[in-house]
Formats: sequence, structure tokens, C-alpha cells
Amino acid sequence: MQLSLIDEVPEFTKSYFIDVYAEAMYDVKADKMKLKTINGQQVPEDLKVAIPSKFIAKYPEGTIYKVDTKLVNKKGKRPYFIAKNSKTVQRAIEYFDYNLKVQYGFDYFLRK
Repeated sequence: MQLSLIDEVPEFTKSYFIDVYAEAMYDVKADKMKLKTINGQQVPEDLKVAIPSKFIAKYPEGTIYKVDTKLVNKKGKRPYFIAKNSKTVQRAIEYFDYNLKVQYGFDYFLRK
């Protein structure tokens, strides 16, 4: 199920999103990997996903992850997500082939 907004439970108040796809990007200023949402979902593209970088640093930039998130909307700042259950964040199986290409290089599969 892609991007399920939990709205059947009133206490969630439409701020929890499951199965949000985000891409790992290297942030030069912070000198660490960060996640940003990708295009093609019912959430804006390039929305930051706060997660400890140690959980995503073992795979290269460009790897796609599937995360459960909570929307944070602070006054005067751009909205962002916080990854829930960040210790169990995994690469998105839906992007399995793409993630392999990112890890081994896009021309790796052409040489076989």
C-alpha cells in the first residue's frame, strides 16, 4: 500500500504517513546523508525526512528507502517529516533493481 494516510483514528489527525518513498542525498554543508521525498507520491517532492544518518549511511547516495513518517509543521518553517521506527528503515523493495544499479553502478548491468 503506497502512502496510506491514517485518518480512521482521530488522534492521528492526518499527520502520520506510511510507505513514504525517500531518496538518500549527501548534504555537503552537514557532511552527512539525508533523506528527501521523491516525485510521484501524494506528498510534495523534496520534503526533508529527519532520520539519524547512521541508519542510512551504509548505502550510497541515490538509494531509495520506504519510511513511515510523521508530518511536522512548525510556524514560519517549511514542513518536514520525521521518520518513525527509524531503526528499522529499509531500502524500498519496489525499487530493488534501481537500488542495485545505484550500488554497483548503472553500467554494471550492461556489461553482463
